[in-house]
Amino acid sequence: MAEPHLQEIHDFLVRLAKQAGGLVMAATPSASNSHTKNNPVDLFTETDVAVEKLVAESLKEEYPSYRFLGEETYDPASPLSADPTFVCDPIDGTTNFVHAFPSVCISLAFVVDKRPLVGVIFNPFLNTFHTAIRGKGSYRNFSTRLPLNPNPPPLTGLVNALIALEWGHERSGPNFEVKRQTFTKLVTTKEMGGASVQAVRMTGSAALNLCAVAAGELDIYWEGGSWAWDFAAGMLILQEAGGLFVDANPGNWEPALDGRKVFAVRGAPSGQKEIIEELWSYVVGKYEYST
Repeated sequence: MAEPHLQEIHDFLVRLAKQAGGLVMAATPSASNSHTKNNPVDLFTETDVAVEKLVAESLKEEYPSYRFLGEETYDPASPLSADPTFVCDPIDGTTNFVHAFPSVCISLAFVVDKRPLVGVIFNPFLNTFHTAIRGKGSYRNFSTRLPLNPNPPPLTGLVNALIALEWGHERSGPNFEVKRQTFTKLVTTKEMGGASVQAVRMTGSAALNLCAVAAGELDIYWEGGSWAWDFAAGMLILQEAGGLFVDANPGNWEPALDGRKVFAVRGAPSGQKEIIEELWSYVVGKYEYST
């Protein structure tokens, strides 16, 4: 198999994301014509399916020897492998999409040995790209290098941090309890035994949360339950902007791409390791997700 040309793959994914964005913007979704997967809050639409079909067919034609992993066609019997693979979330933020809330994107990544080498995330509502090639930096709209502040300030603890959290689709069970109790600890005052984080945001899109951390607009994003297609591209964009990607569960500094647990920290001259360990100290329990 020939060595992949990352710049060519990047450029092809950008064109493909733009084309997919056209499908998204041409759709007229609503809560009444969406469908559910595992429970009433886990939505998908015909546009999710159409976008993934477009992406999968286009990639198969252009790169027939590479594998494809997509949210809407995922088969647990064929998980992410070490083979060169395109990873696709056709619409990250489907609930936002059906409500016309503009935190929506197409997320595309090229992964080898379970390591993202190219990442492209496109928000068609805001006409905004975030992209990265391994070793070449990450960018907003191709010309603005991330982070937006070339001299980002130090991280000085959770009390001064703007963090992203997401409830996700699970609303019961052990993983939900880890999330619920940890969220409570993070926002509770120091006097009551909590972290007293400065503020919390929930955008409804894992990929765009990672872009915001990469840009320096958020300090942290912590979540359990996401999939490789949610964060493969964003993981690379974050890392190329000087950010760290570790496990949401305490102690694991090198999480697997398909481990379903996200803890992202923005680039900073100091304080990254300290704020990671501080947040880990407030995690109640341990996430256990199947793939």
